[in-house]
Amino acid sequence: MKTKQFILGVALSAIMGGGVAVGSYKLLEDDVVITSEQQQYPTVHYTSDMRSSNVIVPEGLNFVKAAQVSTPAVVHVMTEYSARPTQSDTPMDPFLREFFGDGFGERVPRSPQMGSGSGVIIASNGYIVTNNHVIDKADKIEVVMNDKRKFEATLVGTDPTTDIALLKINADKLPTVRYGNSDELQIGEWVLAVGNPMNLTSTVTAGIVSAKGRSIDILSRNRNAGSMSIESFIQTDAAVNPGNSGGALVNLNGDLVGINTAIASPTGSFSGYSFAVPSSIVSKVVDDLLKYGEVQRALLGAQIQEIDAAFAKEKDLKTLNGVYIAAVTEQSGAEEAGLKAGDVLTAVNDVRVAKSSQLLEQIARYRPGDKVKVTFVRDGKEKIANVTLKNLNNSTELVKRSKAEAISFEGAKFSPVTRAEMSKLGIDGGAKISGIADSKFRDTGMKDGFIITRIDRYEVKEPADVQRHLKNFDGGVVYIEGVYPDGLKAYYPIGKG
Repeated sequence: MKTKQFILGVALSAIMGGGVAVGSYKLLEDDVVITSEQQQYPTVHYTSDMRSSNVIVPEGLNFVKAAQVSTPAVVHVMTEYSARPTQSDTPMDPFLREFFGDGFGERVPRSPQMGSGSGVIIASNGYIVTNNHVIDKADKIEVVMNDKRKFEATLVGTDPTTDIALLKINADKLPTVRYGNSDELQIGEWVLAVGNPMNLTSTVTAGIVSAKGRSIDILSRNRNAGSMSIESFIQTDAAVNPGNSGGALVNLNGDLVGINTAIASPTGSFSGYSFAVPSSIVSKVVDDLLKYGEVQRALLGAQIQEIDAAFAKEKDLKTLNGVYIAAVTEQSGAEEAGLKAGDVLTAVNDVRVAKSSQLLEQIARYRPGDKVKVTFVRDGKEKIANVTLKNLNNSTELVKRSKAEAISFEGAKFSPVTRAEMSKLGIDGGAKISGIADSKFRDTGMKDGFIITRIDRYEVKEPADVQRHLKNFDGGVVYIEGVYPDGLKAYYPIGKG
């Protein structure tokens, strides 16, 4: 049997879904949705730290307590999207624009389209967790509370690799859901799914935990996640449908143990299985976004693959419970700790890992520079290695997003791109130009609001990059690439001399 390979050097990150045939999956979208220096830690009013479950199932089981605790803190996330360009809306060659005039080829305005999902208030001063795919590429995000109050939300940060996003609304003294310990969930344990399926607000459904550490290979389809995706879902049979995305999965205490994310369905609606990101991953992603502005990805530094009976026989392995190391990356933490191809990883910090998804989940809890104890089997003997996790650059440094500042250059103003704009347009930074009419850029055909993402072969991440890259050219023609806020991509030549 052909075994599936995972590249830990790419996919073991320090953090951690369309009707199709059986065995395929759907992100829980609403049907109308088109598919420097460390920052200061924001003030976040948590009601408690992650806690263990001490629930005792009562005689004559009911879910009243859990529903009462969690429902007020689960919100309806409403999104607004601009219509996407059609084939006739392709960017105009700047030379055609110059010949025919700026009005040539202008697109006819279209009505925005709406989408919806769910979110969970995790801090009383307005921090809300949802799925990245709920707000991805949205122009506007509105949150409707259980008590019908409405707030416009800002996007704090996203992590496509785990499909988690963090929002903020300007409010205080809000009801919250406390983090529960997803590690303590047991197969067969009762859980509730709370959300807004099909615009039916504040809906509660019940089910049991059907499996843990489930990988369904859905997040890797996101172009911004790809092989970096982290999947170790909690599988339940609690009924969820489009609109439940980003909602709460809670235990009988009403503690948050997961964020509902995907379903397995031949129709696009619930058919018996749903999947949630465990709270152990959610809390790590949220913490990173608040502290650093970026999720910190730690890598073990090894290429791994699953072990089944046929593979174990082929490699003469003595166990099926573990993950096989196919190769070790040079200068990685794994290599420095003495791990080798052929080793079978069986535990991380004494937590048993029998498959790749479980190993991904464990490593996802740590940051570059953290040390973990890895148990492995070599030549039939159990051994232990202490591994210092690293980032993609084989460094232990943390990635910190500095706050970009606006600049003035050649008479125009260049401003940073907001998180919401980056999420909507699928870009990672840029510089938004304004004041073109009174600048040296006025003859290019460029319009105010254009976001520059590349100058010649150089990427533009922040406004200062524009000045730095353009000053390096002494003559000839420089091509500037970018995108308008409505998604229209364009490029413009600028003569230097």
